[in-house]
Amino acid sequence: MLFGSLLDMEAAGIFEDLAAEHAQLRALLEGLEPAAWAAESDAKGWSVMDVVVHLAQSEELVAATVAGRKDAFARPDGVPLDAVMAAMVEEDRNTSHDQVFQRWRTAAADAVAALRGCPPDRRLAWAALPLSPRTLATTRIAEHWAHAQDIAVPLGLPYPDTARLRHIAWLAHRTLPYAFAVAGLDRPGPVYAELAGPGGELWTFGDPAAPSRITGPAAEFCRVGARRLAPEETTLLAQGPDAAAALRVVRNYAA
Repeated sequence: MLFGSLLDMEAAGIFEDLAAEHAQLRALLEGLEPAAWAAESDAKGWSVMDVVVHLAQSEELVAATVAGRKDAFARPDGVPLDAVMAAMVEEDRNTSHDQVFQRWRTAAADAVAALRGCPPDRRLAWAALPLSPRTLATTRIAEHWAHAQDIAVPLGLPYPDTARLRHIAWLAHRTLPYAFAVAGLDRPGPVYAELAGPGGELWTFGDPAAPSRITGPAAEFCRVGARRLAPEETTLLAQGPDAAAALRVVRNYAA
C-alpha cells in the first residue's frame, strides 16, 4: 500500500491536530485586510482567496467522501489532478472573501467531524487511492500547512511551525515509493530519516540500519516535500545510494 495506515506511528490526536491546523490558519485569515484576499499567493495563478476556495472545496470533498458519494473525487481519465482543482476554483471565483472564509470554516469543521466519526478501518476514496480516515486527516494537515505558507509568506506574515510537522514528515517519508513511481523511477531501497522538530524534538522514520539516510530540520524536509523549497536551498544532508534522489522526488501531496 502506498499510503498505508497510521497504526505504526503515534496517531492519537490526529483529528485534534487537524482541527488545530485549521485554527492556526483561521487566526491568520481573520487578521487579513480585505485587500489582502485579492493579493497574489505563492500558489501560481491563485490569489489568497483562490487558495481558501480550494481548501474549502477539498474539505467539502472529504465530507462527501465519508458520506459515501461515489463521484466525490471523480475525474476524467488522463486529466491531471491540478487541472481538475484549478477548474473547480475558476468556477467559484464570483464570491466575496467573507463568503469564502465562512464556507471554508464550515467545510473544515464538517471534515473533522466526518473523519472523527468514521470507522478507523474504512477506506475512503481519495486522489491517488483509498485512504484510512487517519491517513486522510494527515493529508489534510499537510495541505492546509502548505497552503498557509502560500498565503503567509508573500504577505510577510508569521505562520509558526509546530509539532504537527511530524505528521507531514511521516507522510512524506512513508510515501517515498509513490513519489519515485510518479517520477518514473525504480522503487528505492530503504531510506532512514532523522529530523529535528521545531521544538528541538528528534523524529525518526524508517530503519536506522538503512543504507540511505536523510538528516536535518523537519521544517526543511516538509517544505521540500511540499515543493516550497528546493533540496539545494536547505541544510538537509543526504547520504547513501537513494537519499539524494529521495529528496528530489519526495512529496507530501498526491499527484
